[in-house]
Amino acid sequence: SPSSTATCISWCIPLAKLTVRQTVLFGILGALTFAAKWVMSALPNIEPVSLMVMLFAVTFGLKAVYPVYVYVVMEFLFYGLNTWSICYLYIWLILLLVALGLRKMEGALSWALLSGIYGLAFGALCAPVDVFIGGVSYAVTKWISGIPFDISHCIGNFFIALMMFNPLRKLLQQQYEKMIHK
Repeated sequence: SPSSTATCISWCIPLAKLTVRQTVLFGILGALTFAAKWVMSALPNIEPVSLMVMLFAVTFGLKAVYPVYVYVVMEFLFYGLNTWSICYLYIWLILLLVALGLRKMEGALSWALLSGIYGLAFGALCAPVDVFIGGVSYAVTKWISGIPFDISHCIGNFFIALMMFNPLRKLLQQQYEKMIHK
């Protein structure tokens, strides 16, 4: 119907209007996120992805979905598909939307707390997929057994964001402003 088409257009156009520069930038940033996680992969659940997703949200707004899902697709291509893949379809979007809602928030400590809480909640956020795979008891057991990894995820996310969020936010916003005004 015409009204549903108009509704889709009003929601989709902000995402659909990408310049060539934005397309290239988002592809590079998604790949950079993948590479940075891969470089840090020897450290259990210590990753820069949460930081990058928050930075993309505050810098690019809703268009942050592009570099985030470039990263997700690269994960699928590199590691293959499995049950974790289902989580990756929504889990980074949750952080993106929360960060988008808080994008006016100032202070590295606030962003570090958000990132740490997200790391701690990561296993619980994946649990809905596990409910469908093996039932509630399986999901709860898997979540509880993963709490030590969620704790390391929390600590890593907190310190990475505390040290890197503000300088990277400033750098990314400055460079993006220069790019879109050329």
